Amino acid sequence: MNALVAHLRNAARTYRLKTDDMELLRAQFGEFVRLIPLLYGVLAVNILAVMFVSRHIPAPLLTDLPPLAYSSVCIARAVWWWRRKYTDMPDADIIRHMRNTSTMAGTMAAAIVGWIVLLYPMGSTTDQGHFVFFIAMTLIACVFCLMPVRSAALSVASIGMVPTIAYFGLANDGRLWLQATILALVGFAMIVVLNRYNRSFAQLIHSQRDLRIRHLETERLSEENRQIALTDALSGLPNRRALIARLEDVRARSLQGPVNVAMLFVDLDGFKQINDTFGHELGDLIIRQVSREFARMMPADAVLFRMGGDEFAILLEGPSAIADAAGVASTILDGLALPFRLSPHEFQLGASIGIAGSHETELDPYELLRRADTAMYRAKAEGGASAHAYTPEMDKGRTRRQQIENDMRAGLDRGEFDVHYQPLVDAASGNIVAVEALARWPGRTGEPLGPEEFIPVAESSGLIHALGLFVFRRACRQLKAHGSLRLNVNVSPAQFRHPHFETNVAQILKETGFPPKRLQIEITEGYLIDNPDRANRAIASFTAMGVRVALDDFGSGFASIGYLRQFPFSGIKIDKSLAARLGDDPKASLLITGMVHLAKGLDMFVTAEGIETERQATMYRLAGCHELQGFHFGVPSPLHEIEGLLAKSAA
Repeated sequence: MNALVAHLRNAARTYRLKTDDMELLRAQFGEFVRLIPLLYGVLAVNILAVMFVSRHIPAPLLTDLPPLAYSSVCIARAVWWWRRKYTDMPDADIIRHMRNTSTMAGTMAAAIVGWIVLLYPMGSTTDQGHFVFFIAMTLIACVFCLMPVRSAALSVASIGMVPTIAYFGLANDGRLWLQATILALVGFAMIVVLNRYNRSFAQLIHSQRDLRIRHLETERLSEENRQIALTDALSGLPNRRALIARLEDVRARSLQGPVNVAMLFVDLDGFKQINDTFGHELGDLIIRQVSREFARMMPADAVLFRMGGDEFAILLEGPSAIADAAGVASTILDGLALPFRLSPHEFQLGASIGIAGSHETELDPYELLRRADTAMYRAKAEGGASAHAYTPEMDKGRTRRQQIENDMRAGLDRGEFDVHYQPLVDAASGNIVAVEALARWPGRTGEPLGPEEFIPVAESSGLIHALGLFVFRRACRQLKAHGSLRLNVNVSPAQFRHPHFETNVAQILKETGFPPKRLQIEITEGYLIDNPDRANRAIASFTAMGVRVALDDFGSGFASIGYLRQFPFSGIKIDKSLAARLGDDPKASLLITGMVHLAKGLDMFVTAEGIETERQATMYRLAGCHELQGFHFGVPSPLHEIEGLLAKSAA
């Protein structure tokens, strides 16, 4: 009994309009609206056709009045629904119309069946055949046109077909049982098709919805990935890619007309030292804090970007963009003039700012970025803590540096470089005991260039490593045969940080047969500040080879004394600036004496450089220096001139 009740409830539910999936219901309604005018048209035509074939039956109230009224209603409903075909309806109206359709479909099916049942006995055998054909075709057409609304189609099939099949199965003493059976089979087949159609239609709508959801999810993930790609992970600011994309958009708009835009390129002064001294974790906190401070300083029409490291960019648009850029730069410099506090530390940061603007018809974003970068480097070269606006004159030095770089590459290939040597003498005997190898460019085509011009270009371009190895190799070969004469080579920080530098030097020593104990490498404290761990490993590696490593320019920096304890140096070279102060500054001699005693106490060799007079040489001797170097003893010269000095010294 319970199972029967459950089946009846399930059957009853199939006659109800399901409103739990509104998207499916809207799709069904869309199909229904396209078919309902056709349904009413079929009904009107069929009813009028029956009226025509039954006109000879003497019952006008039954043969004429119902068909005319019914067909009029059908035509009116067809026109009404045709107009609804091109309009959107609220969900509530859709539900109401579809429920009304289910009710109306059953009512109209019952009316048609009742009319035919009343008319059937009055007709002839031919008329009755027409009636059977009409009712069968009409009900089949109604079911198929109502398929998008299953509840309405089932109502027609149940209310229309079941009574019709029962009536014709019993009428005329059962002579129409075959027609009734065929109609029953067709009705059953239509119900099967109806259910399958509705399932397939629902699956199609659900598949489309799932596909749309996946597409939206894909678009969302794509947008998230795009935002991630355009956002700096540390600061949360737009990154370099975002800046380029923004500039490309500005360039596209500039094709339609002039666009006023300005850019600031900001590099933090002093950040690298803080980052190396206190660690990257604290450095990251500083970048986050600076990013927030910069964002707070930005006007409404400015966009702040983090380019990476300690570099930021700011983009402004508008008629006064270039003038506003100067104001933003001033605000940043004023803000960084105050001590930067990050508990428990307090730091002093600054900024070097480059400004570039454009109001050209077409904007090259990379050129604008380059100009701002060029102006920033000018500000940094002049001591930092300032802002410089780009001028074309800034590119003149850049063009010259580029030309020197190109000439250096070709000159290294053509062998245009040479090595000159400056002698170092024993402070006690005055004999030449060592020479310092110095790169020269005598074979350059065009104007000659001194090392003060081409060495900085070599360092910034990366050519210093190749040039330095050339000096090592040439000097080792030339001096190998000169007894115990020591070779001193001053190494650029850019060369010293090369990961294969120690290996390259070891290979050259092996290749040339030059004794490692006769080689001394000299480095400045600038590299030690930037890369203390790497420097310690390199010094230890050279010491293990037997190569001496000396701290050059000692006394010129603020932390040199601390480095004497931290790094295993073989000796020091007192900076030449102190020699110039001897005689004028009474404290200079005391300072030099203190340096010498300190180095000797640490078992280090002491060399004084920059000596240009005999008085300076005497004072350094009295202070206790081991070796002396300077123009007073000889200028950098080709090897054959040094060999002449060696011969005189030996005599």
